[in-house]
Amino acid sequence: MAFALPLNTIIKGDCIEILNALPEKSIDLIFADPPYNLQLQQELWRPNRSRVAAVQDGWDKFTSFEEYDRFTRLWLSACRRVLKDTGTLWVIGTYHNIYRVGAILQELDFWILNDVVWLKTNPMPNFRGVRFTNAHETLIWAQKIKGAQYTFNHHSMKSLNDDLQMRSDWILPLCTGQERLRANGGKAHSTQKPEALLYRVLLSTTNPGDIVLDPFFGSGTTGAVARKLGRHFIGIERDEGYIKIAQERIAAVEPAPEAAINLPELRRQPRVPFGTLLEAGMLQPGQRLYFAKDESVIATILANGQIQCGSLIGSIHAIAKSLFDGAPANGWDNWLYENNGKRFVIDTLRQIIRTEKT
Repeated sequence: MAFALPLNTIIKGDCIEILNALPEKSIDLIFADPPYNLQLQQELWRPNRSRVAAVQDGWDKFTSFEEYDRFTRLWLSACRRVLKDTGTLWVIGTYHNIYRVGAILQELDFWILNDVVWLKTNPMPNFRGVRFTNAHETLIWAQKIKGAQYTFNHHSMKSLNDDLQMRSDWILPLCTGQERLRANGGKAHSTQKPEALLYRVLLSTTNPGDIVLDPFFGSGTTGAVARKLGRHFIGIERDEGYIKIAQERIAAVEPAPEAAINLPELRRQPRVPFGTLLEAGMLQPGQRLYFAKDESVIATILANGQIQCGSLIGSIHAIAKSLFDGAPANGWDNWLYENNGKRFVIDTLRQIIRTEKT
């Protein structure tokens, strides 16, 4: 029997049972950091004979690949049930498990949108010197239904990356220093993920007020970042010790002010054709526009919403693209109009119209 959605709560228990009890199609995004099935057969030692604090937890032990695959298929199926049709899922892993997870995702009719490689700036060395150092982990980002609308805040990611389009290789450090949670003189959780990783995941693929579910909540990184960014979270965790650590951690997070997280993602704003500025009387046929990169390049506005620059006639975007030798160009940012002797980007007029529409 399904129960109401327990927002901003950590639910104790088995993730498959709890997922199957949650309301169907109720979750916007799932971030999953499942057991990696590392199959460690012996302890790891450094050259100085100190023992490596590797993953030895019981939750990462499976008797066979078949058992791991059954477990993976069950929890992914349960995730699919609770995701909204517009929802997406992130799952992280290493070479030990991520290929198996990816194949099962496709068998369950998820549609893979991206794989993202987390390149670690400070990976743990291969102390025995018998393999390459494992310096990355892989994230798969998939949507529930191929072709459905989903959230991707492209412009926020571009802004986060100094106005360059965010790539699928993320160079981030491991969780160390003050961020690494400690308990009883050691790591509180053996696979704690850095908040920077979840910051990118949530900022890129959710909006304020969205519901984010983490079925392997652990030390609560997903919940901490969700609280900071104004998203709701639901965590599922069966270990009482991890739950206590996560609750204390999340309670200490100061949420960002609402004005700082309600970001105007351009794709969600009303579309305004350039011709609307003519219809509204903000610009006039015959008026001049100046190319922002070189203001000696001048275009004339035509009555049909096109512009003419020398022998070139076309949209504000097409003419800007030609002036950039075929490189993609946004006309709203590359043309200036003149008002009282000063020049402004035409996008300022578009924003006025958008404000009036809302």
